[in-house]
Amino acid sequence: MKSVFQSIQDFSKDELSLLDDLITFRILKKGEFLLTENQVCNEIVFIKKGILRSFFLNHKGDEITNCFAFENEFMASFASFITQEKAEENVQALVDTELQVLDRKALEKLYQASINWQETGRKLTEMEFVNLQKRMVSFQKLSGAQRYEELYKNHQKYLQLIPLQYLASYLGVTPRHLSRIRKAMV
Repeated sequence: MKSVFQSIQDFSKDELSLLDDLITFRILKKGEFLLTENQVCNEIVFIKKGILRSFFLNHKGDEITNCFAFENEFMASFASFITQEKAEENVQALVDTELQVLDRKALEKLYQASINWQETGRKLTEMEFVNLQKRMVSFQKLSGAQRYEELYKNHQKYLQLIPLQYLASYLGVTPRHLSRIRKAMV
């Protein structure tokens, strides 16, 4: 986590050492939940190893995957974390997952400690917004095959670990169509 923060902002050793007392560690087993719908999200996690999936249930009761987070990425129900309202999604480990956890109180301590931490929080929020906008635009401009190619290009080593129905839901295609997309890429 420290190296990611350092890549975003030029921190002093003292500023980075603040994390030592604020980060906790957690392991989620495959299938275990980090957060369930209607809970308030009070922590942001950094994935040391593993994969997390965020999903919600639509009006028919179908699971709709809206996000995957992989090693060296952050994950939270960001809307719930910011507003302190109940989350609308579930966050689940797809494989055994090792996390570094920063809870809300710890984050506030960092923000109070230095302007660099405030700036980093702003930059991370901006990056989340940009990622969300890119995902929304991809559904308007790209085909399911193009969205899969983009995911494949950026996260190839993880795709075999994600069940087909979760990938299909994330891409907005049926599992059958995703199978055809994968065959065409070979």
